[in-house]
Amino acid sequence: MKRRAFLQSAAIPLLGSATGLVDCSSPQRPMRCNTMTGKLKKRPLGRTGEKLSLIGFGGIIVANEEVSDANRWVAQAVERGVNYFDVAPSYGNAQDRLGPALEPYRKEVFLACKTLERGKDGAVKELHNSLKVLRTDHIDLYQLHGLATSEDVERVTGPNGALEAFVDAREKGLIRYIGFSMHSEEAAERVMDAFDFDSVLFPLNYVAYYQGHFGSRILRKAEEKGVACLALKALARCKRPKDKPDSTEYPKCWYEPITDPVEQELALRWTLSHNITAAVPPGHADLFFRALEIAERFAPLAAEEQADIQRRSIGLEPIFRTEV
Repeated sequence: MKRRAFLQSAAIPLLGSATGLVDCSSPQRPMRCNTMTGKLKKRPLGRTGEKLSLIGFGGIIVANEEVSDANRWVAQAVERGVNYFDVAPSYGNAQDRLGPALEPYRKEVFLACKTLERGKDGAVKELHNSLKVLRTDHIDLYQLHGLATSEDVERVTGPNGALEAFVDAREKGLIRYIGFSMHSEEAAERVMDAFDFDSVLFPLNYVAYYQGHFGSRILRKAEEKGVACLALKALARCKRPKDKPDSTEYPKCWYEPITDPVEQELALRWTLSHNITAAVPPGHADLFFRALEIAERFAPLAAEEQADIQRRSIGLEPIFRTEV
């Protein structure tokens, strides 16, 4: 099943610059990372005081998978230092799989969840259901899911909008931090002006950035507002051609994922070289563990690698685009 079907069924300033990657030959370096011996490095989540692993575990990974596989993948992720897990009710049965698998480690991890509900009552109902299914008494980061239009922003921030439910839940201790995910730079800018968010989750992808002009506005706005940045789609390559059948190898991806090992490393390191907290890989276990492998030895891109990854984007159709 495509990820888009999952949703239906149920950038950030670069370090040292808002428009380009850091010159790694200069004294500037990506955000300082803290790490434990033998564990994946962690970065601060904005002003929250939390520190998250460079790679997050996307709940789609366990959707429609065997319980034994879900349990094993979650245990392996925690063992390798992953403390950031992200899920949503719209990801098929991902919550049902992730909740039990994560339960033994709940006190050790940072759990993020989302809602597509735009009104207060719907958001309250969905939050309480997620708490129950995920087997937890609180969610660390609750996010407005997939803001895409001005109407979305007006609805969630207006009277009886979902944000009212979020604020009430935070006061009651049901959630700790408030964020949003988005598919529109304009919507992201507008909602960051309307509310003091803790985080924004958005696609930060080299093809979308260079060929679709998508990402730099969010990077600048988040830096201006002090909002932490979480990245999606680092291992996405381009749109799937219309005449190409759905992927049998990666059915949860509605786009073409990066499968070449060299390109995977360059693309993920490109994303992690920005001023972001963490990246969430596509929803397949092999891509997730490949991202872990790359992140465990992360180094910022050198100038020639930056030029290489930009050249690789030429001729590819970005999965997100901002008209300029």
